Amino acid sequence: MTSRPPSPREDFAAYADRAWPRLYRTAHLLTGDPWAARELARTTLADTYARRRRMPRDDADFYVRRTLVRRYLRHARRLARGAGERPLLFHALGRLGRRQRVVLVLRHGEHLAEAEIAEVLGCSVGAVRSYARRGLSALGPLPVSGVGR
Repeated sequence: MTSRPPSPREDFAAYADRAWPRLYRTAHLLTGDPWAARELARTTLADTYARRRRMPRDDADFYVRRTLVRRYLRHARRLARGAGERPLLFHALGRLGRRQRVVLVLRHGEHLAEAEIAEVLGCSVGAVRSYARRGLSALGPLPVSGVGR
């Protein structure tokens, strides 16, 4: 008995299972809220699934990441929740502009190179460097005693 190749739907379900932890972590860093992060990651996967036939098979991560970032940039105000009892990192990231936050999360959370971030955002490498520099300077030093609260 020969096995048939998996259907696009089966392929995507397996991909989504593997990608969920990374996608959720990135969404959580962007939104600062677990509920909003789940919603952002879930709707990103739903959007990507609807367009899966256009998604390059060899670069699914880029396509999904770009969809997540674009969705976050479009809906950041709606995704932002009350500050409440959030860890210091989320308070600090919340003070940044949306693009600065995206650049820092992709650079330090996803460990992407500047060129990859520029491609995701559709801007120049110089713009990515500028967002990163301004974002890091706006963050300033974070007190070590408050980390994890």
